[in-house]
Amino acid sequence: MSITIRPEVTVFFESTSNTVTSVVCDPTTSKVAIIDSVLNFEYASGRTSTTAADEIIEFIRANNYEVEWVLETHAHADHLSAAPYLKRELGGKIAIGEHIRDVQNVFGEVFKEGELFLRDGSQFDHLFKDGETFKLGEITVEVFYTPGHTPACVSYLVGDALFVGDTLFMPDFGTARCDFPGGSAETLYRSVQRLLTLPDKTRMFVGHDYKAEGRDLYAWETTVGEQRTRNVHVGIGQDIETFIKMRIKRDATLNMPRLIVPAIQVNIRAGNMPEPDPEGRIFLKVPVNVL
Repeated sequence: MSITIRPEVTVFFESTSNTVTSVVCDPTTSKVAIIDSVLNFEYASGRTSTTAADEIIEFIRANNYEVEWVLETHAHADHLSAAPYLKRELGGKIAIGEHIRDVQNVFGEVFKEGELFLRDGSQFDHLFKDGETFKLGEITVEVFYTPGHTPACVSYLVGDALFVGDTLFMPDFGTARCDFPGGSAETLYRSVQRLLTLPDKTRMFVGHDYKAEGRDLYAWETTVGEQRTRNVHVGIGQDIETFIKMRIKRDATLNMPRLIVPAIQVNIRAGNMPEPDPEGRIFLKVPVNVL
């Protein structure tokens, strides 16, 4: 598959969760995909809002774009997905990698979801297999299974643009943590090496940025070549044994993401809330001394 086709990419940065949401457009047809959207959530009050998603909706409508896909790279632990809201407002199919079933099984037990919670991925409109291709307008998109951060992570190659979610961060920041259930530093290293076989000029868009020490501005676009030569965790000279030791040591110092409890419960449901009670109230569970 040729990666010489250059889609238009517009990025929206949600500063509370440091999330990068990408709107990818086939300029020939004006068909778009939205990747890794954010539903604003205030944990203390339990209130949601659609500020971040509404900015994207306004942009898409202003440009007369047509949404074909609302894509997730994985079940995020640091923010809630706005996928169902975007689908209601703009259309499109919600999709993720097929290994979301593994995450549903793990966290279905953590949150003691009953038998009514389906663990077959059917909450999503489509589940991608590794190597599967699909169309965005006239552009062929290829799906790469890139586990390690979670067992369900995928990356999307849209023409010359690669969207890696949390698999890689900017070269000066490195890689994502691997200590969530089903995560693996060894697996992440191998997933990254697979992506780094793509041509050097392939544009790469990361899913978060936290501004590495010494950098004043947020950033989200790099290239495969820059990652291969400059990434502080997996660049030239960083072997798998060194990476695994570094990642395990570093992960042991990290706190759980602030929104992991609500985010996982919602995101394994394709961004939908749990079913309301008879009075129409929605509740999320907080497992004590489990995570």
